[in-house]
Amino acid sequence: MKKQDTLENQANYAYLALGSNLGNKINNLELAKFNLSKIGVKVIKTSSFYHTKSWPNKNFPDFINSILLVKTNLLLTELFNKIKLIEKTLGRKKMPKNYPRICDIDIIDFNGKCLEVKLKAQKIKVPHSNMHKRNFVLIPLYEINQNWLHPKFKKNIVNLLSTLPNNDLRSIKFG
Repeated sequence: MKKQDTLENQANYAYLALGSNLGNKINNLELAKFNLSKIGVKVIKTSSFYHTKSWPNKNFPDFINSILLVKTNLLLTELFNKIKLIEKTLGRKKMPKNYPRICDIDIIDFNGKCLEVKLKAQKIKVPHSNMHKRNFVLIPLYEINQNWLHPKFKKNIVNLLSTLPNNDLRSIKFG
């Protein structure tokens, strides 16, 4: 039998970005959180819901976004594969990049490390490569952890937010 502290050392912490711009958006995100709990992912903190314009095509429906801090014993590849299954279960279909979707779940950070793992047809890269440029990631992330540090750039979240254009900061709204 393993000691409790040994089991604790196996826990992984991740920040997940959730987004939806089709259907009942808030319900889609709540269902995603519920499904995460069924696969061994414990939600530690959840940001508020944020309303943002679709990017890069502002003609697509607006998004509702949120950030989660989660704890899991899943490895990065296991978490990624299970997240993709949750997206599919909720009705996400294969579409061109940045097209409207019922549910999008991205791994933003995994244990505060820089990792790159190649799967069959995809590559998992954490931290997420463009997260530092996106208000819909940084603002909700700041809400749940004002001390978060970008694993690659070694910049805290306040510094990253200060690099966003003012109109990006003003364009995001609560729920």
